[in-house]
Amino acid sequence: MGQKVNPTSFRTGITEGWISRWVAPKKLFGELLVEDEKIRAFIDNKLNRKPPYAAVARVEIERTREELKVVVHTARPGVVIGPKGAEVDKLKEELENLTQRKVKVEIAEIGNPDLDGRLVAEGIAEQLKKRGSFRRVMKQKAEAAMNAGAKGIKIQIAGRIGGAEIARTEKQIVGSIPLHTLQANISYGLVHCETPYGVIGIKVWVYRGMYADLDAAAEAAGAGQAPRRPRRR
Repeated sequence: MGQKVNPTSFRTGITEGWISRWVAPKKLFGELLVEDEKIRAFIDNKLNRKPPYAAVARVEIERTREELKVVVHTARPGVVIGPKGAEVDKLKEELENLTQRKVKVEIAEIGNPDLDGRLVAEGIAEQLKKRGSFRRVMKQKAEAAMNAGAKGIKIQIAGRIGGAEIARTEKQIVGSIPLHTLQANISYGLVHCETPYGVIGIKVWVYRGMYADLDAAAEAAGAGQAPRRPRRR
């Protein structure tokens, strides 16, 4: 089962939080769900598909009675904010026109984009559009993720790779990817790369470590102590 299900949805509500956080009556639920999808599609089209690319990995949405809060997680916050906050103000106005609601936009920076599955997949897609060698690109991205501190990475691309007549699937696996383990922090990304010879699907799984170990390391860093190494048994 862990080989087939989406790793994010598999962990949502257990070790991962929801990316849409709101409660609505039954009559409004469908309308707000569609509105969430429109917001995400608009932000993706505006910030990820047009230069300068802002490297947005995910968009979280919170709702109250009075306000709609949109949190944009990006590796390039300066591009989203713009000079003196001009771009983020413009984005806020466009979202208010789209939803006809009062919108608050927050920007969250992604410290290490090499450990985010969506951003790794976007980087591979950009190289494939430039007709880069898929084997070299996959190897480079896998090495970059491992150097950034990942415990494992799996990259899978499928389609008319290199313009071949027959579609095929290619994989690159480095380290371990415990997909069945709910306590394993796995960042998953799926991107469709549109090339002149067809659409190539790119899937990336990045294993960052166990949630308990990452929380302990964060607490130790906050207390100004180096994280203790686990004892070998």
